[in-house]
Amino acid sequence: MESEPLLASQARDEFPQILQGKKVLLATESWGPVNGVSRTTRSLVEYLRDHGVELILVAPQFKGDTIKQSQPWERRLPGCALPYNPDLTVVYPFHIGEVYRQTFKPDIIYLASPASLGFQMLLQIRQLRSPPPVLLNFQTDLSAYCEIMLPAPLDRFGVWLLATVQGFLFRSRAVHTIFYPCSAIRTYLERTGAPVDRLVQLGRGVDTVLFTPEQRDETYRRAIAPNGEIILICVCRIAPEKGFEFLAQVAMRLAAEKVPFKLLIVGGNRNPVVENKVKRLFDKVRSQVIFTGFLTGAALARAYASADLFLHCSITETFGLVVLEAMASGIPVIARDQGGPSDIIQNGRTGFLVPPNDLDRFTQLTRDVSENTTQRRTLAKAAREYADDTTWEKINRRAAWEIADSLTHTDHESHGSSSRVRSGVIASAIEQVLLVLAVGVVYGMWLIAVVPLIVHGHRFVPRAWQAFRNQFLCARPVRK
Repeated sequence: MESEPLLASQARDEFPQILQGKKVLLATESWGPVNGVSRTTRSLVEYLRDHGVELILVAPQFKGDTIKQSQPWERRLPGCALPYNPDLTVVYPFHIGEVYRQTFKPDIIYLASPASLGFQMLLQIRQLRSPPPVLLNFQTDLSAYCEIMLPAPLDRFGVWLLATVQGFLFRSRAVHTIFYPCSAIRTYLERTGAPVDRLVQLGRGVDTVLFTPEQRDETYRRAIAPNGEIILICVCRIAPEKGFEFLAQVAMRLAAEKVPFKLLIVGGNRNPVVENKVKRLFDKVRSQVIFTGFLTGAALARAYASADLFLHCSITETFGLVVLEAMASGIPVIARDQGGPSDIIQNGRTGFLVPPNDLDRFTQLTRDVSENTTQRRTLAKAAREYADDTTWEKINRRAAWEIADSLTHTDHESHGSSSRVRSGVIASAIEQVLLVLAVGVVYGMWLIAVVPLIVHGHRFVPRAWQAFRNQFLCARPVRK
C-alpha cells in the first residue's frame, strides 16, 4: 500500500501523518459523566482532532446531559438510563446505516469500552462485506459487575453469557486491535476466545500539570481536619460495586483503634437513593467522614494533594485512573490487589497492595502508614516519579499509531480466501441463521443488563420489544 513507506519512515514519537484528514467514527458508552472512561476517551478525542483527524463521536444520551448536542461533531443515541447509575445509558436498538447517514462512511471505527452501543455496532459490522478496520478499547469489566450486582445463580449465567458474546464479537474479521489496560483483563479476554495476536496493552495517562503536590492547600486541610488528624481520601463514583462496604469496615476499625483520621470521599451518584444507601454504611463513623460530592479540575486536584493517603477499595477497576492521579499528586496508595491497580502500584515503593479480602492487613497498613510520616514521604516521592513517566501525550500517541497501523496492515481474514463472498441459497441461509443467533445472544445479554430497569418498573419493555422486532425485520446483511 502507498501509505506503508510513510509509516516506515516516520518516527513513532510524532503523530502519524497518515491519519490527518481520515474519517474516524468513535463510539463510546460514556461521554460527559465524570468517570475514567469518559476522561480517557475525551483525551484521545481532543488529541486526534487537534492533529487534523475528521472525527465524529457517537454516544448515548445520559440523564444529566442538559445540552443534547454540545458540539457539531457529537451525535447522541436514545436509550434507558440505569436506575442505580443514571449517568449510564443502555442504548435502544439502532442500525449502523442510519448512523452512517447522520455522520459519514468512516475510514476507521473506534469503540471505547463497548457495551450496549459497541456490541450493536460490532454485530452489524459483521454484516458488512467491506468493513472498515475496528479498534476496541476494553475499559470496563462488565463481568465483574455481573458477579457483584446480579443474584445467584444469575451472576454466573451473566458472566458466562457476557464472555460468550464478547468472544464472538471480538473475533470479527474487522477487529484489528483490542486494547486492554492490565494483565488481569488480558487473562479474561483470552478466556473469552479473543484473538491473542490482536491484544495490545494500553494504559492511561495523567495530567501531571494539574495533579501535582503543589496543589496542597493547608487552609483546606485545616477545614477538613481541624485537630491535625490524618486525612484519608477515596475518589470514585458512589456505587455498590466500588467497594464501599469494605471501606466502611476499614473506617470503623480505625475508629475503634483510636486512630485520629478524617476520611474524605469524593464522588457522587445522580440517583440519591443509591448515594444515601452508601452513606448509611458510614453511620457509625459519620463524624469522621466527609462526602464532598463530585469534584473536577482544580478542586479535585486540591483534594488529592491535600490528603495524606489514598485508599482504593474497588475490585472492578480495569485500570484505576484515580490511583494514577493520586500518585501524581504525591499521595501513596493502599489498594486491594485486583484489576488495574495491581499493574500500577509498585508494592512497597509507591504504595501497598493487599489481598482483596484481607480486611485485617488493609486496616493495619492504613494505620501504620498513617502514623509513619517518614515512610509516607518516601512513598509519595516514588509515586510522583512513577506518574511523571505516564502522560496522556504518550498514551494517545501510541493509540494513534495503532489506528494508523490498522489502515496499512492487510487483514488476512478480510482480504484472504476466507473472506470471499458466499454465494448460493444454502450459504445465504446459513448466514441468516448465524445472524439471527448472534442477534439473540447479544440481546439476551442486553436484557440481563436492564433487569434492574424492569425491577424498578421502568416503561422499557414495550419499546424494547418493538425495536427488537424491527431489528429482525431489517436483519438482511448490509452490503457496502
